[in-house]
Amino acid sequence: MNEAAVAEKGDYVLCLLQQAHRSRFNAALEFAVGEANRLKLPVVACFGLLDGSNGFPEANARHYAFLLDGLADVARGLAERGIGFVARKGSPAEVAVALSRRAATLVIDRGYLTIQKTWYAEIARAAAVRVVQVEGDVVVPVGVASDKHEYAARTLRPKISRRMPGFLAGLDPAEVAHRADGLTLDGLDMSDPAAVLAGMTLDRSVAPVRRFRGGETEARNRLRTYLAGPFRNYGAERGKPEAGAASHMSPYLHYGHISPVEIVLAVRSAEGSEEDRSAFIEEVVVRRELAMNHVHYTEGYDRYDCAIPAWARATLEEHGRDPRPHRYSDDELAEGRTHDHYWNVAMAEMRETGYMHNHLRMYWGKKILEWSETPQQGFERTLRLNNRYFLDGRDPNSFTNVAWIYGLHDRPWARRPIFGTVRYQSENSLMKIDAKAYEAAVDALCRAEGAGRPGET
Repeated sequence: MNEAAVAEKGDYVLCLLQQAHRSRFNAALEFAVGEANRLKLPVVACFGLLDGSNGFPEANARHYAFLLDGLADVARGLAERGIGFVARKGSPAEVAVALSRRAATLVIDRGYLTIQKTWYAEIARAAAVRVVQVEGDVVVPVGVASDKHEYAARTLRPKISRRMPGFLAGLDPAEVAHRADGLTLDGLDMSDPAAVLAGMTLDRSVAPVRRFRGGETEARNRLRTYLAGPFRNYGAERGKPEAGAASHMSPYLHYGHISPVEIVLAVRSAEGSEEDRSAFIEEVVVRRELAMNHVHYTEGYDRYDCAIPAWARATLEEHGRDPRPHRYSDDELAEGRTHDHYWNVAMAEMRETGYMHNHLRMYWGKKILEWSETPQQGFERTLRLNNRYFLDGRDPNSFTNVAWIYGLHDRPWARRPIFGTVRYQSENSLMKIDAKAYEAAVDALCRAEGAGRPGET
């Protein structure tokens, strides 16, 4: 990433774990271990914890609690391997550059959001040592898969399919030749994530959830349990939120607690039908990496005028003055106080547990478009609610899925009021699921979180 040479002297090889928070199956970390062994140095991993006015945009206590659980877990895993770990308050760039002053080289991982690209550019500009970036949170590197913004999954799928076999390989942890135990580096005590959270200045109006606990250990345990049971019905039941066929891996992928390559390799060797495997890999590779492609090649992916294709904006504008029988405020939406009972149930699941099944997430978003004054307002509200309550909000998948509601990666359909030729989703779509069973499941989940029944405020 820069022209600097490996430092002749250094106390360690530094690895920034800003995207991939895991001590194993981590391509950037394994590269750093290899470099350190070659240079006869220990490895130090680091993380920049954004806090206060410089916090990660739209992140709140729910997101940070999950994140800190993961950092505590990665600190334990790194210590077992003899790798040092330093978490400090500050931007990732500030922390990495400061620690790189004692490093022989700096290895960074890769994400695709604008804020991450800004950090990487600052590191490359300010670090006085060689900076190497290793892409490890997709199966096929984004630039290898495609050199342009793809129109839809159908245009990206064959490109990924051709390249994917070459990237599906295991990644065993290399032995660390020189342990970092003797290094003295100041940082946060990550052994008590609750204490770290209590010491942060952040939005606490959205509480942490009990449904999901962060960390690579939890991610792998969940994956093993899932593949031993519910996965075997994934192909037939993935579209039914009441069936329990979803893996719930999305929060763990979002925080880099597990590698998508590790997941795909486990899925390919698990018991199940070819339909189950193909359908799952389509979601975790093609659909997920279509989202990475979108944010990487779209400047302003979080803005309506940039993220939504021209044909969709034109037809929505044409129908912008159509009567809207139902309109709701932001508070009414967040609290689930609409006329649509099952929409309110889905909103309760998201608000109280940080998750909503994709089938309902699409219905949920289409209704916000229908109930908003303008499509621009609908887009902004959908994204705001998504990023506020979902554990995996503020993610390429979130930005892409919200834009899909408004026509991204889709084609014109039959013309309807309000939507024009953007795909419409009616209440009839709920007939494809057992809505009462879904409501009962959400009721139990909300009670486990200490909340009332869905729709209660």
